[in-house]
Amino acid sequence: MEDIIIECLKIYGFDTYYIPRQAVNEDMILGEDTLNKYSSAYPLEMYMQNVTGFEGDGDLMSKFGVEIRDTATFIVARRRWDEVIARSGDAVLTTRPAEGDIIYFPLTKAFFEIKFVESTDPFFQVGKLYVYKLQCELMQYSSEIFNTGISDIDGVAADKSADINAFNLLLENGTRALLEEYNPAGIILQSYNLGTIFPNTDNEDFTSEISVLDFSERNPFGEISV
Repeated sequence: MEDIIIECLKIYGFDTYYIPRQAVNEDMILGEDTLNKYSSAYPLEMYMQNVTGFEGDGDLMSKFGVEIRDTATFIVARRRWDEVIARSGDAVLTTRPAEGDIIYFPLTKAFFEIKFVESTDPFFQVGKLYVYKLQCELMQYSSEIFNTGISDIDGVAADKSADINAFNLLLENGTRALLEEYNPAGIILQSYNLGTIFPNTDNEDFTSEISVLDFSERNPFGEISV
């Protein structure tokens, strides 16, 4: 039965990359780490349950810009996860997939963060649990470190990075060039320009294409006369 399930997942599923997170400075009280890094990626076949497309709230316009809130549910065989991920020794948890781990979906070049792991659905088929259901959400990138050695993954992450440390002037030995002051800071290259890295940060596109909003005024909808 387990062999048949694994074979079905390989036939009808997608080839993805499972990227386990590595804690850098975990908060032992809150149980979280804002400095996660991802140093390895493992190919693993998964079946996407929502076959008609991504679920979730979709694309929303908020005060911070356009937010994409796509979600997906991936199904992975327990035995395959144990063989590929648990035995590698890189995972935070060795008993099951961990919340915070990343799934890279090459078909859409998207990173999905695991938010919840359902381990009892389907409930004991033939007296045993065979799969994990990983409820994932499109990752909100915040300059996490990706150094997996896979150019497709590291390149996508580098293109989305606004980490100022990635634009330091480096010496021949690879160390950062520092300024002469009490708290030495790194010398930042001119290429660090958010307008170039993230063109959507410029409001000129909105003011030129959407005549209703005028960001030059305090109130984009016009002043109210009293």
